[in-house]
Amino acid sequence: MSFPTKFNKKRQSVTTYERRQSLLETLRKQPGLRVLELAKALDVSEGTVRNDLNALEEEGRLKRVHGGAVLNDNDQFQNNSFKLRFQKNSATKLAIALKAAELVKDGDSILLDASSTVYFFARALSERRKLRVVTNGFEVARELAQDSSSNVILIGGVVNNDSSSVTGLLSERIIEEFHIQKAFLSCSGFSLERGMTEVLLAEAQLKRKFIESSQQLFALVDSSKFGKEDLTSFVRPEKLTRLFTDTGLSPEWMARLEQAGIEFTICEEEAAPVK
Repeated sequence: MSFPTKFNKKRQSVTTYERRQSLLETLRKQPGLRVLELAKALDVSEGTVRNDLNALEEEGRLKRVHGGAVLNDNDQFQNNSFKLRFQKNSATKLAIALKAAELVKDGDSILLDASSTVYFFARALSERRKLRVVTNGFEVARELAQDSSSNVILIGGVVNNDSSSVTGLLSERIIEEFHIQKAFLSCSGFSLERGMTEVLLAEAQLKRKFIESSQQLFALVDSSKFGKEDLTSFVRPEKLTRLFTDTGLSPEWMARLEQAGIEFTICEEEAAPVK
């Protein structure tokens, strides 16, 4: 694995502030790095990294999770609603994102929704190149557009400020023109009876179009959403290529998924970062 930042051992003049800024930038570019890997990237001891992580957590810049940390990134979001969703269950969303990102190769065409879970997924793709991305999410598009080798298309339509997304008939018509390899979608609720559900009708309608335009559908659903049903269903569970969730899923739900023949992956928070 290559690291975005590497200090030269001869640089004795690096201040604590500079080192911590570099640590934050390293985590932003490669989310999921653990303490040992951060120490190697910054050329410092693991004890120094732990002290820096603890200090940055006290400042509200990140959240400590098993083996490492997740950035809060509060300043980069213009939408308060999205910021709150980003902060909720961040460690489990990161674990799901890192594992699901292993499915994406350089040059793939992918379709992403505007959810906070998929935003974590977009960040986990920092080392992929020449991606062809279609999304209705502002934050997802901004994240992936940082790589100039990738082609990122933010579809047009009606702006939904509460969800940092675009929906509507114009968006649906644009999606009809695409043929995408893989769609990665989340939801507000999941049940075996109704599948993936959404609170907003417009979001559900657009996600149906996403699915129609994609060869494979991967669901990124943290365990807190299982058994919850919201207003509108947009895909039946049997249509999923694979479902990614976290270790919080109960044994009863695992058994139900197996009985229903749904392929799923349990993603552990301490999972190794994407390579």
